[in-house]
Amino acid sequence: MIGEAIVTWRIRRLALVSVALLTCTVWCVPIAAASPEQPWRDPNQPPGQRADELLAAMTFDQKVAVALGDFGPVASLGVPPLTWTDGPNGVRAPGTTAFPSAQTLASTFDRHLAHAYGAAIAAEAHAKGFNLWFGPATDIARTPLAGRQPENLGEDPFLAGETAGEEVLGAKDGHVIATLKHYVGNNQEFGRLGLPIGSPGVNDIVSRRALQEIYEAPFKHAVRTGGADAAMCSYNRINGLQACQSPSALSDLKGSGFDGFVVPDFIFAVRDQLAATLAGSDLPSIPGDPVTPPRTADMFTSGQVSMARLDDIVRRILFAMFDSGAFDNPVPPPADDVSSPEHVQLATRVSEAGMVLLKNDRRALPLTSPELGSIAVIGPAGSDAVFVTGGSASVPVDPTDSVTPLAGITARAGPDTKINVAQGTLGDVPLPTIVPSDVLTPSAGSGPGLLGTYWNNGELTGTPALTRVDPTVDLSAAPAGVGPLWSARWTGTLTPPESGLYRFSLTQAGIARLFVDGKLIASGYREATQFVAGPTYPVQGAVNLTAGKPVSISIEYTSKAQLFGAQIHFAWQAPSTSGIAAAVDAARKSDVAIVVVNGAQGEGMDRSTLALPGDQDQLITAVSQANHRTIVVLNTGGPVLMPWLPRVEAVLQAWYPGQQFGSALAAVLFGDSDPGGRLPVTFPATEEQGPAPPTQPERYPGVNGDERYDEGIFVGYRWYDQFHQQPLFPFGYGLSYADFRFSDLQVNVDRERDTVVASARVTNTSDRRGSTVAQAYLASPKSADEPPLQLKGYQKVALDPGDSAIVTFRLASDDLAYFDESLNRPVVADGTYKLFVGSSSRDLDDHVSFDLG
Repeated sequence: MIGEAIVTWRIRRLALVSVALLTCTVWCVPIAAASPEQPWRDPNQPPGQRADELLAAMTFDQKVAVALGDFGPVASLGVPPLTWTDGPNGVRAPGTTAFPSAQTLASTFDRHLAHAYGAAIAAEAHAKGFNLWFGPATDIARTPLAGRQPENLGEDPFLAGETAGEEVLGAKDGHVIATLKHYVGNNQEFGRLGLPIGSPGVNDIVSRRALQEIYEAPFKHAVRTGGADAAMCSYNRINGLQACQSPSALSDLKGSGFDGFVVPDFIFAVRDQLAATLAGSDLPSIPGDPVTPPRTADMFTSGQVSMARLDDIVRRILFAMFDSGAFDNPVPPPADDVSSPEHVQLATRVSEAGMVLLKNDRRALPLTSPELGSIAVIGPAGSDAVFVTGGSASVPVDPTDSVTPLAGITARAGPDTKINVAQGTLGDVPLPTIVPSDVLTPSAGSGPGLLGTYWNNGELTGTPALTRVDPTVDLSAAPAGVGPLWSARWTGTLTPPESGLYRFSLTQAGIARLFVDGKLIASGYREATQFVAGPTYPVQGAVNLTAGKPVSISIEYTSKAQLFGAQIHFAWQAPSTSGIAAAVDAARKSDVAIVVVNGAQGEGMDRSTLALPGDQDQLITAVSQANHRTIVVLNTGGPVLMPWLPRVEAVLQAWYPGQQFGSALAAVLFGDSDPGGRLPVTFPATEEQGPAPPTQPERYPGVNGDERYDEGIFVGYRWYDQFHQQPLFPFGYGLSYADFRFSDLQVNVDRERDTVVASARVTNTSDRRGSTVAQAYLASPKSADEPPLQLKGYQKVALDPGDSAIVTFRLASDDLAYFDESLNRPVVADGTYKLFVGSSSRDLDDHVSFDLG
């Protein structure tokens, strides 16, 4: 296994008590025994041999049918239809477990949990009648603004590949085909689809080396370690070609030992079906896709697609069915409720193990009940908490099955502890009150409101199609005579009726910007106000205003990014309705204040800032001034800026914790469970840090549809190390309630096996049990021109006080190699290497050198 830490406790087949492991009963389709006429039914044969035998028995018409996604003509041969479900964080259907986000799973740095996570999702998918799971998602976190960061596995290809590989192995336990997505370079939502419809998706201009070492690497790693049987190609373009129509990109994947099939993403990924088929897309589209051009039989009968390519398509699909167990284990009729106590317990464990303790001054945590007479719980900590991400990765959260932060803390604190509850903030939701006309004055025209200027294009240019005074900005569709593609600008002034902090929200499908007093305070890309399911995606801003002093207002909007219907709604919260004062009062009369803040993100949107939405920064600042023992719980999908960090005692990153949020949070806060998470992404100290800052739009979000990946292989912590930037919190960082020391690092070069084996001692130097993640980073010779450090191994370790353990890492030649573009292959450089071991990418206790060549 490439670059895998040798862990003696690793389990390849986890026994889960779940619905997917029920023995076959009357509803199962009988599987005929193997016979000389149908030898492929013998499950004791290798999957490749069975696929070859079945392919040889199929007629040309049957092969064409399978290539068109029609499995009816091969039912007599035992081939089941492919039935699919999203998504990476659990099965997107009622009656399933809402697991913590995949990013939470990556934060655990725990292969056992990754395996169990994949097995549980597959169990529920199978019991719901699905044998094809669209997950795990393995897109690299290139920018922290990316909307879908929560459903992916972080910024490092080794961590993402290892985690995804274990999920795939777990899915095979449940006889479900796991689908790695989205291949490749799907690193943002802005411009991904090519909207309005017919426009090309964003074009990633990226070097071959960066593709090989960063973006393709986790997919190939998961193929090697987990034997992935399917991959989904993405919407975006790669160096000018749609990813699903790129022979270079797809041949990279298939040349890496991938024997499974490629399926395109829904609706917009394939623009030319023949080009996609010839490039390497195997299934024509996801069943039910209403837009993707159809693949027709005449592509094969006319010779446009060769017989060899037809056989390749069919064999790959058959191989995936045999290799995953889907062929031999037909799905049952769908059950209503497929969750189980074991899966709920697993959701709790993953959430606990993925929470990252970022700060813990004066041992503010864990909380000790005897010392606490009262606790203030502030913020969106009830049913308004964000449990899951939005879009295809969202999972229905049943309020009767979910545990809110407030409920979890209250239950764990017990009846002797007073809980003082204060809303404090509405969090990241659309504000409930539309800005009324009586505070608005148009820049021209008569009557209250704002002057609306509308265009029949998406660019706010040319001759207006309509000019009118709108009393409010509250549209659920374009005005009569405007559109279907349209844009608008509303201008005028707002006269505040009182002084203080005003919150504003734009809830829109499209792209919108809000200027107050000439300053941009809110902007955002939204394909929908809510994508499929999950949280709503408002655009937020806050500003202090003075009563009676008019300020200019300008709202710009274009519908060209909307997917399900254009709309825009301009709302506010006046200072007198703020909950901050009540939160301060609750904090003052409590022994400790816990502030839960959130940010909503997911498919169909990108963040425009790393700041917490709305008035949440102001809330934390005010509470911390009222109670020095303030603990902040970040219920966010990614990094945020923390201007209040010096004023609070503890910060806990909870990510999106799924339905067991409250139970897991309480266990960590009170010390029943050690905060086991380590950061799978770097937390920037400022908006300007990292490889794709807002000062370089050509890198993100792109200019005129082109996005330059000029940073090359310096993504995530690699960038920070290479260019000496100090992040707020580095990759791999996370505190425990215990303390650890790393020592006795040794390296042995096994030249016969072309591997490097390293070992180190980890010691718990504290007086309580805890966990850490031993992380191994490689520094290559200068001739390789690699980043200063790269993660090449990790191992989760839990130890009692004073105990030690030996951790071992094995690095194969692939882990030592860099991609030489002139030779078009990986090369291991001669020279001196260094291996570092420690608790994060910036906290490395020990290192040793070794020579190769």
